[in-house]
Amino acid sequence: MGSWLFARSIGGRWLLRMDDLDSPRIIPGMADDILRTLEVLGLQWDGPVVWQSRRTEEYENACRELRGKGLLYPCGCSRAELARSASAPHPGEDGPPYPGICREGLQEGRGERALRVRVDNEEIVFTDAVMGEYKQNLLHACGDFVIRRKDGPFAYQLAVVVDDAAMGVNQVVRGGDLLSSTPRQIHLQRLLGIPTPRYAHLPLVTGSGGGKLSKRDCAVSLAQGRHLARDGGRLIVASLEFLGQQVPAEIAGASCREILEWGREHFDPALIPCRSRELILRFEPDL
Repeated sequence: MGSWLFARSIGGRWLLRMDDLDSPRIIPGMADDILRTLEVLGLQWDGPVVWQSRRTEEYENACRELRGKGLLYPCGCSRAELARSASAPHPGEDGPPYPGICREGLQEGRGERALRVRVDNEEIVFTDAVMGEYKQNLLHACGDFVIRRKDGPFAYQLAVVVDDAAMGVNQVVRGGDLLSSTPRQIHLQRLLGIPTPRYAHLPLVTGSGGGKLSKRDCAVSLAQGRHLARDGGRLIVASLEFLGQQVPAEIAGASCREILEWGREHFDPALIPCRSRELILRFEPDL
């Protein structure tokens, strides 16, 4: 909803991509369900759907470019070893920063487990449209980070950078849990000579315990137990209000199309709250 509003309110294109690289976590049929749900709610996208699982050659090309510049190196460290490392600084969101064990070459007797990209000891600073200025020193926050596990999928950080550039994305709107990932993506953009888009990170919907509400908690269709064509307007209104938009009572009972049109015309990014919070919305299941 937030990304649709940012794009449509200024006459921009809204692009749809399926980030489906992590195949073990894919639930059969859910991608089609997502597309149907968007269509029923009136959230129509521009152009063809892009599937990351079909773009591995492009990620390979990016790796070759980085390797050719001497910016990648093989790493033989396991996650367990890094977690036990006495020299590792205090862990961050993704564990302890990598201490550089393999930076000058694989240690004797070690095989390659992953590819890491080199980072610099400098601060990356950007201004988020919702969260304001954000800065991070990658060397201290995460160290040289993995862009591919051996015989595994490419890392999210690399894939989204390559795809955003190929799709001509100039604004990324996503959840606040990815704010800390953005400096890594900006670093890769700079290494690959790719323009950096604008970013807007939205507050998260949380569960009753205060944690992020995600598909891990409730891996079911949005349409389950409700009639989307009939009740979709209430979902859209709830989403608009969650994003701080002041929906007038007279529009709340309108059709999805009418509510979306109101949102497009009246969207004000300055009203979006910076803090995540619980969204309570209940429907009686269809009998």
